[in-house]
Amino acid sequence: MKERRQAGFCWALCCLVVVGMLFCQPVSVVKGQGHRDLGQYVTGTVVNVGGGANGRTRPFTLIINRYTSPEDVQRLNSALQSGGQDELLKVLSGMDAGRIQLGTGIGVTANAIISTRQEGGTKLVVLYQRNLRISELRYGTRSEDYKFGYAELYFGGGGNEGMLIPAAKVRLKDGNTWEVEDFGTFPARLIGLQTRGGRRAR
Repeated sequence: MKERRQAGFCWALCCLVVVGMLFCQPVSVVKGQGHRDLGQYVTGTVVNVGGGANGRTRPFTLIINRYTSPEDVQRLNSALQSGGQDELLKVLSGMDAGRIQLGTGIGVTANAIISTRQEGGTKLVVLYQRNLRISELRYGTRSEDYKFGYAELYFGGGGNEGMLIPAAKVRLKDGNTWEVEDFGTFPARLIGLQTRGGRRAR
């Protein structure tokens, strides 16, 4: 059974710090593009890190139809504060910002895509409801509590790259910090990210 560990981008920072930085900053920093059809594609490669699939690669595609508005970001934050990740999932499931595809399948809805400006570039955070496998539901495995998928994509500065947590648990710490916990050992890496169509993230 895999040990649960908090992990993060650059393999040194935990996701607790990264997510806290995003959701505790003033909402005005987040781009409000909730109703704009961007028609933008981000493609790249997912590289697994650690475990039996270490080094395995597969295609990655993010279709961005709109960025999540500041108002919806606040709704997500309020849901997590009031009802934990079950309430967060309830609110998130009603959102649709695009689509995320891992491998060659049709993928799942990218419920929230949040864009923030950083020095030298742009950071995208993607939060989505992952599909639970039948075996997880039938046997009540521990992974059933990891209801979300989570990704961070960075454009500009030192290059276009990111990280992906396919099965994540989200909770609130100290009242205002989002903590993302990976079911596996390390998040997967996203490398060679490229954008096309619409307005590019940069």
